[in-house]
Amino acid sequence: MNQHSQRMTLIATVSLAIILMAMVAVMLIGLFHDKVNNDKVFEMLSPAFQTIVGGFIGLITGIKIGQADE
Repeated sequence: MNQHSQRMTLIATVSLAIILMAMVAVMLIGLFHDKVNNDKVFEMLSPAFQTIVGGFIGLITGIKIGQADE
């Protein structure tokens, strides 16, 4: 069971890293593109960014607490 928890933690961590890199790339494209209104890009991505980060941190924390209970 411990190996399963470690694998799930790794998958969640890699998924979070990929999503965050993609979101940062979109923000950078929006920041430096002349036709894009920067206020709209950040207004749209900020809540999504916070939700995704919070959800994954909660998932990883839950897995780690579950490991400690065993």
